[in-house]
Amino acid sequence: MKAKVLIIEDIREMAELIALYLGKDGIDTVICETGEAALESVRVDRYDLVLLDINLPGMDGFEFLQKFRKTNAIPVIIVSAREADEDIIMGLGIGADEFVTKPFSPKVLVARVRAQLRRAVDSSAPKNLVRFGPFNLDLAGYSLRKEDEKVSLSSKEFDVLSFLVEEAGKALSPETIYNAVWKNQYGDLTVVAVYIQRLRKKIETDPADPRYIQTIHGMGYRFNPDFLEAGAGRIA
Repeated sequence: MKAKVLIIEDIREMAELIALYLGKDGIDTVICETGEAALESVRVDRYDLVLLDINLPGMDGFEFLQKFRKTNAIPVIIVSAREADEDIIMGLGIGADEFVTKPFSPKVLVARVRAQLRRAVDSSAPKNLVRFGPFNLDLAGYSLRKEDEKVSLSSKEFDVLSFLVEEAGKALSPETIYNAVWKNQYGDLTVVAVYIQRLRKKIETDPADPRYIQTIHGMGYRFNPDFLEAGAGRIA
């Protein structure tokens, strides 16, 4: 099945250029010029990835992303002329999987889209169900459930959590987590702390006093193996 990407960009020429390059790579696209139109589009259609500008008329990209993440976990790449650290951290903190600054190489953007699509459908993911506390982490189904309720995770949130669980009991440095999940795409290790904070808000009863994802001072982070069910240790 061909991938389908939603492009949310109010500059029509920019949106059409991105659509042209994605189309040459065999990817279908739909263009929305506002966040409001994009939210309506995702209600009635299925997409595999979203390319999102921040500076939109009406609802901006950040507001769109916050609303979108309540019901959707597909990859989101922000494509924006805003390049301040605060904007990048904000975008990643509320659910973006990548942040690409304008101007950009269309070919590089297509490569990043392809990389995100591959991760989302990676058939080589371990076929394990990992249980901790009230949570079920389905590595094959790429999902997390708390009892009978699905917990919405972005693809990067899932990748970070699954890596921590795979290495449960080990103190992992931000560099180690970053290299395993982001594959040296940015070089900004602060993104690791952003995603740890986001995960804690979703799985910890008290994010300020976490039980599952512990901070090991001077070293990094550790998933507490005491909460994994017997036989659910390191995943092969």
